[in-house]
Order: sequence, then structure tokens, then C-alpha cells
Amino acid sequence: MRTLSSYSRNIMTMQALSVIALCVGSAALSAGCDRRAPQAGSTAQAPDNSGRNERDRDGTTKTPLDQGNSESDTTLTSKIRKEVVDAGMSMNATNVKIITTAGHVTLRGPVDSEAERDRIAEIAMRLAGASNVTNQIEVTAK
Repeated sequence: MRTLSSYSRNIMTMQALSVIALCVGSAALSAGCDRRAPQAGSTAQAPDNSGRNERDRDGTTKTPLDQGNSESDTTLTSKIRKEVVDAGMSMNATNVKIITTAGHVTLRGPVDSEAERDRIAEIAMRLAGASNVTNQIEVTAK
């Protein structure tokens, strides 16, 4: 009885995995991608984020990737997030980005009202100190 070498087995395994990945990818694309033009009479319009994208492109705007990994930064972020979620605000408000780096908190994202923006800022300032919070939260127009 002839046995396959380890190299041959690895090649066959990689080929089989490639075929499986190709099949799964093709099925996902055909099931979920409908790139047809909008139907006549449709009033849906894609959001225009060009201004926001331009603003964030310069590299000085904090993003979640800037979140500090120190225990104090992650703990502070967690405490702020917990209070924001427990405050019973809108989904937008509970999804605001809370980015803590070296003890400085940056708040970003849309909320539904000035009251939500102010409440989130108050929570962050109380927990981090008023001088350690940059509030970049935006109120969405309704």
C-alpha cells in the first residue's frame, strides 16, 4: 500500500480548502449582491458622507483604532460605555464612539438630540475629568 508524503497531503488539503472557499464565496455573492439600478419611482438616495470622509482623512481625527490598550484606558472606556448604555438613550447614542488614549477621552458619532449629546459628555467628564474630554458628537438633523 502506497502512502502519501506529508507534502502531498498538505497540497491536497490546500486544494480542497480552496475549492470549498471558492464555492462558499460564490454562493454568498450570488445570494446577497443585488447591484441593479434603483427601480423607477424609487425615492431612496444613498447618504453623502463625502464631507465626513474628507474631514477624517487627515489622520488627526481619533478613531476606534486609537483606543489605548492600558488597563486604565480600557477600564475608563468600559465605565463610560456602561453608564451611556444604562441611561436608556437612543441606539445612535449607545453606539457613540468612546476612544480613550492616555486618559484622554474623545467622543464621536451621531446622536438624536442635543440632550443625548450633553448627557454623554456629562458622563464622560464626570468619570474622566472635564479637561480630559473632547466632545465631537454630532446631532443628526431629523
